[in-house]
Amino acid sequence: MPADFLHFVRHGEVHNPERILYGRLEGYGLSERGHQMAQRSASALATRPIAKIYSSPLQRAQESAAPLSENLGLPIEIDERLNEGLNHFQGTRMSAARLLRDPSAWWALHNPWTPSWGEPYREIAARMMAVAEDAWNSVDEGEVVLVTHQVAIWVLHRSVAGIPLPHLPSNRRCSLSSITTIKKVAERWKEESYREPAADLLDDAIDLGAV
Repeated sequence: MPADFLHFVRHGEVHNPERILYGRLEGYGLSERGHQMAQRSASALATRPIAKIYSSPLQRAQESAAPLSENLGLPIEIDERLNEGLNHFQGTRMSAARLLRDPSAWWALHNPWTPSWGEPYREIAARMMAVAEDAWNSVDEGEVVLVTHQVAIWVLHRSVAGIPLPHLPSNRRCSLSSITTIKKVAERWKEESYREPAADLLDDAIDLGAV
């Protein structure tokens, strides 16, 4: 028998006082509030029969996986396919007003459907569906947690729902430390639930990791 459920957990708030679009840059760990968020998601999963924990290789994801790993005594297994989406604007202080004033950035904005500014949605979907399949078959019973990033989870959600991948980044339903749970029913993926265990910590949080 494979897993019963897969829980895709987004990382908590990152310490980012300069409001940099950090993407895959090294050195961006959780803020104090981000650690609180990670504890919330760990608590929300504490009573579940978790058999494995996977994480993106980035620091913020591994730190977000740590409380659950410590609570359950399970190792964190790194999977590169859970990484943040690649982004042309990584390392910049990004805002719509700045981009519109900067002609050198316009080439990266011409096609929001691919999108032209970063890793194609279809490639993110392919790697996320592949990691879901592998995680599903990685255990004989129980549930699997995968700690990853907003665009990765939202593209997975759209793939599972069978809706087009292009979307407005501002419309993603994937808050910090949220939990998106999916399962397989008759060989088809189905989203089971979406939860925000850190909802009360979101109002003042900085959320500028990727586009």
